[in-house]
Amino acid sequence: MQLRLDDEERQVAFGECLGRALEGHGRVHLAGELGAGKTTLTRGILRACGHRGAVKSPTYTLVEPYELEGVRVYHFDLYRLGDPEELEFIGGRDLLAEEALCVIEWPERGEGWLPAPDLEVVLRLAGSGREATLVAGSEHGRAVLARLAVMPALAGWLLDRKGETAQ
Repeated sequence: MQLRLDDEERQVAFGECLGRALEGHGRVHLAGELGAGKTTLTRGILRACGHRGAVKSPTYTLVEPYELEGVRVYHFDLYRLGDPEELEFIGGRDLLAEEALCVIEWPERGEGWLPAPDLEVVLRLAGSGREATLVAGSEHGRAVLARLAVMPALAGWLLDRKGETAQ
């Protein structure tokens, strides 16, 4: 699935749709260069789970936990991770094993240590907006894509294989 997200407002709105489609659990890998909108997308996911406060990237702490309306969300940012084994010291293996929603920025930094994602979201700069490519990595990920595909809010944002807005 590929979408065009014209501005920050749409990135957050898409994150909210994604948060609803995830239904409070799963592992989501967010990939993209600096400034691609990974934390902005996470803000929308957290809003869908009931968070109303600010969302900052846990670049130095590596993980920020949220306990929201019966849903546990762990927001990881692995940008400054020196070695994937550092995740062991913060209890990362236990957090990732929980029935929780784990959103992981810069997952390539944890390669070889992180479990496979249910869903991978690759964000790319596209003019003044972004393009998001979503790839399912599990049955749960495929179910998330199916739920997103029928959300009316996303209808005008979906792209066809040529990168044009799907009709």
